Amino acid sequence: MFYGIIIRMYYAPGEHNPPHFHAYYNEFRATFSIETLDLTSGELPRRQLRLVQAWAELHGDELKANWQMVTNGEEPCRIQPLL
Repeated sequence: MFYGIIIRMYYAPGEHNPPHFHAYYNEFRATFSIETLDLTSGELPRRQLRLVQAWAELHGDELKANWQMVTNGEEPCRIQPLL
């Protein structure tokens, strides 16, 4: 969580592709591609959208590693928030 934004990656065997994560901010919900960092569904206010994309760019390798973990049904590692 950073700046009121909650990031989640759900884990279950065979988690559906493409690799993605979810972002929540107040009543807004959005899904982002891990590969492209594009918003794939939902919406966020412009500022929060940019913050999530900046965070994801900094932590792309960690997001990809976590995706491998969740597809194996393992709990993902925590990733440092945007400071």
